[in-house]
Amino acid sequence: MIRVLIVEDQTLVREGIEKLLDLADDITVVDRAIDGEDGLQKLRQSSPDVVLLDVRMPKMNGIEFLESLQKAGDPTPTILLTTFDDDVALLSGIRLGAKGYLLKDVSLTKLTEAIRLVAGGGTMINPVVTERLRRGLTTAPLSASPDYEEELTPRETEILRLMTGGYSNREIASALALSEGTVKNYVSNILGKLGVRDRTRAVLKAIEKGYV
Repeated sequence: MIRVLIVEDQTLVREGIEKLLDLADDITVVDRAIDGEDGLQKLRQSSPDVVLLDVRMPKMNGIEFLESLQKAGDPTPTILLTTFDDDVALLSGIRLGAKGYLLKDVSLTKLTEAIRLVAGGGTMINPVVTERLRRGLTTAPLSASPDYEEELTPRETEILRLMTGGYSNREIASALALSEGTVKNYVSNILGKLGVRDRTRAVLKAIEKGYV
């Protein structure tokens, strides 16, 4: 059974998430907190497997919560939840060790998938496409695809999702604790596997194939 702590200041949202997770046979909510300070105390008391963490809260927000975990050397996997497509929160959260990032309008299926993935040591970074990239999509038609497309690895998928957020190789490298050269190699592999020539076309293909 995967034990979850919900840290969310809005009562309706907090209770709604808990009721939804009650529908999953392998997930249980062991505690809930109303802000980051309360969350740190409940974390020590309940020892969850995964923390669902709101980004914007009074007293101590989600990023400050992650900073406290990092300083304490606490490795508890955390998934950030937000109502906004917040680029700054996403990158800050990843740098501070967050293993997942989801918008609050995510489906129950996607939320439980993220919890299971993160509890098992994986990551779920699922930003929506930013307006900056949306403006370029209509002007960049896809190039011809190869007859056979190789499957992306989990790491390549993670990097592709960050690419859809408009992040540079340097920003992705910083977020994932990789060298910029390593990220550049990953991006080259992704472009090759998707059969496209540049990052914007890769984003189009990512949307077409359901990676984001």
